[in-house]
Amino acid sequence: MSNAVLVIDMLRGFLEEGCPLYGGETVRRVIPSIQRLLEKESAQGSKIYFVCDSHDKDDPEFKMFPPHCIAGTAEADIIPELSKYVLEIIKKKRYSAFFGTDLDKKLKKLKPDKLIVCGVLTNICVMHTVADARNRDYVVEVPADCVASPDEAAHRFALEHMEKVLGARLV
Repeated sequence: MSNAVLVIDMLRGFLEEGCPLYGGETVRRVIPSIQRLLEKESAQGSKIYFVCDSHDKDDPEFKMFPPHCIAGTAEADIIPELSKYVLEIIKKKRYSAFFGTDLDKKLKKLKPDKLIVCGVLTNICVMHTVADARNRDYVVEVPADCVASPDEAAHRFALEHMEKVLGARLV
């Protein structure tokens, strides 16, 4: 068997200047680490899923956050630095990659040894995806150099929470 890699929200809307939720250089710093991870996991035959925010124009989430990653806009596109790794995209409208998607169905069919979760933002979509994966009894690994948030305190909290409360393995 192999692993499944969930690449969370590595989208222009979070990683490019000028977008309302651009996370800055703190968030961009994970790009080379994710590239290395995807090279390694691809070579080992792991299945890679790009999980991408894809909101409607009137999404209720925009009551909390500025409109971002609206379906069909450039913000909802995967960043060019990772585009060569894209084989399968799962579009989501909420924080977790499992909510309202067919990800769990795909993973049950695949039966991966473990899920490797990377991307942004550590304290929002990454953490909620990890929580839902652990609640479904998947073995989860989070490479700490492959997740980021512009809020360093929230990033540290999320890493500790994923490890000590949710049971994910940090590497």
